[in-house]
Amino acid sequence: MDIINRIKYYIPTNEQEKQDKMEILRLLENQKDIFSRNNKTAHMTASAWVVNEEKNKVLMAYHNIYDSWSWLGGHADGDEDLISVAVKEVMEESGLNQVAPITNDIFSLEILTVDGHEKKGEYVSSHLHLNITYLLEADDKEILTIKPEENSGVAWYGLDEAIQASTEPWFQQRIYKKLNEKLRKL
Repeated sequence: MDIINRIKYYIPTNEQEKQDKMEILRLLENQKDIFSRNNKTAHMTASAWVVNEEKNKVLMAYHNIYDSWSWLGGHADGDEDLISVAVKEVMEESGLNQVAPITNDIFSLEILTVDGHEKKGEYVSSHLHLNITYLLEADDKEILTIKPEENSGVAWYGLDEAIQASTEPWFQQRIYKKLNEKLRKL
């Protein structure tokens, strides 16, 4: 099933997801280059809530641009297989060699605002990330490494500690808290 149909069949769990789902689908149908950063207004991204086997820890990276501990993920860059994008990004950003989806289903979706910033010496204007989140599993004993151009730390946190490690209130309350609530219902 392609990503548009996966999003169409995704059942939102709260009002944020309901509204964001409608807007993501509208943009997918009406915007060009939505899977590419060539679309300077909004483009698709994939994130991962990476948990250990016991599902009592989550992997976070200290994101250099946002100056905060956060989930891992990245841009689709033309790839419509967003679960593969999420897995690839987690491996690149953490140094993990073994990362696997717990399910191939969408775990969450959200529209994220990105403030203007410098990246590789170039200014990137404020824009939207049309984000699909997947639930992945990894071994919390495997050695972690940073990706210096993107993060300055990678660490496992207890579920509640992961929320507290973030310095972004909107992510704490609207995203990470929601992801933990979903995880605890599995």
